[in-house]
Amino acid sequence: MTAADRRSLLAFAVTGLLFGGTFVAAKAGLVYFPPLLFVALRFDVAAVALLGYAALTTERANLFPRTWRDAVAILATGVFAIGITNALLFVGQGYTTSAVAAIVFSLNPILTPVFASFLLADERLSLRGIAGMALGFVGVALVVNPDPATLMAGGVGKVILFGGAVSGALGSVLIRWAGGGLSSTVRTAWGLPFAALCCHLFSLGAGETPTAITWTPEAVAALAYVGLLAGAVAYIAYFGLLDAAGAIRANLVFYLVPVVAALGGWAILGEAISTAAVVGFLTIFVGFAVIGSESIDLPTLRRGVSERTPGHADAPATDDSRGIEAD
Repeated sequence: MTAADRRSLLAFAVTGLLFGGTFVAAKAGLVYFPPLLFVALRFDVAAVALLGYAALTTERANLFPRTWRDAVAILATGVFAIGITNALLFVGQGYTTSAVAAIVFSLNPILTPVFASFLLADERLSLRGIAGMALGFVGVALVVNPDPATLMAGGVGKVILFGGAVSGALGSVLIRWAGGGLSSTVRTAWGLPFAALCCHLFSLGAGETPTAITWTPEAVAALAYVGLLAGAVAYIAYFGLLDAAGAIRANLVFYLVPVVAALGGWAILGEAISTAAVVGFLTIFVGFAVIGSESIDLPTLRRGVSERTPGHADAPATDDSRGIEAD
């Protein structure tokens, strides 16, 4: 495993851990905050923290957007990948259960290859990758284990949540399509104020007011977690992973999030973990293993073994270009 692979694996783990913890912190924080105002304040905190961090760690010449590609990447980050995605997630959860929300939102990794097929020439998904994604989705369903009756109800909420999943998938692909010269940290730092603006506008439109907030130590702790850890730190890890691994592989982290949320609910909130959830954990792991195995070039490996076999004639090269892996 190369150093770059280790960094990507670490970013994947950090993103999944911190994003998964968001559900636990949000459950605690929504007792004290209106939902859209809560997510808007989250991005206010994250924007201040990340802009400060970027200013301290980045040379001035690399701190500002210079091309239209930089501008498009910033807007894709703030408006689509963060702002609209999270606003629709919080609104949609008001119409349905968290389990159904997790199922619908886990369509994000499945939707990402659809947009990538139109916008990104270097990201495609092979049949093996599709099988791995399907296993991951089944695993998520087992982890959250929604009530079938509830899953079929709440049409409005599911449409809103699906819109959030579409926005997140489209945003991540647009970032890769735009490219630009900004680092992922600087790009995210500039994008977060746009995300905060989107959510404040949604909050105003929903009639939420700051007077509805109940400021307690628990409320401050919840806001600090979702703003600093699940906000600034997690976004540094996630958008860095997006640049390094591509949109398709980076968005697989949304299969890990329900696992972390379930474990966090068990450890912190005393929520039970069912046998089906344990099976779901294992199924998600198998799905990751199937997708990860795409990095092994099996035809080349077989040819190498054959060429080292005494008396073997050189075999003609085969074209294994069916579906470029999302590496």
